[in-house]
Amino acid sequence: MNTQIQEFISGKSIAVVGASRTNDKYKFGNMAALELKRRGYQVYLVHPQAASINGQATYPSLSALKGQVDGVLVSLPAEKGADVLREAAAQGLRNVWVQLGGESPELIKLGEELKLNLVTGKCILMYALPVRSFHMIHRFVARLGGQL
Repeated sequence: MNTQIQEFISGKSIAVVGASRTNDKYKFGNMAALELKRRGYQVYLVHPQAASINGQATYPSLSALKGQVDGVLVSLPAEKGADVLREAAAQGLRNVWVQLGGESPELIKLGEELKLNLVTGKCILMYALPVRSFHMIHRFVARLGGQL
């Protein structure tokens, strides 16, 4: 496992940006927040408009969480991720995971410019321990292919 991933998952508190206020448990941000809690992480939801999601209070921005989180999971389309990366850097949050499918060359370049410990192109649920369900199979296959 590379050091960027190791550094991210070693933190125990994660801000999830991109949970849906529709309370749809099948939206990735919502699902990831619930699963990360099951795995023992302290999870904070960030949503600029919702007061709560799935019964959990939300925060309007990363700045409202100053000093409370070790990392940021971004579960947004690439075109919405740049503002999150900039806010994370401004708050001194260096560990940022852009969920698989939410990355773009521009976003990766911005992460490098901001000197973030940026993880992209990977699903957090394959790495945040303990790995469960079908993610165990994905992880096994990735290990066999030398991608873990």
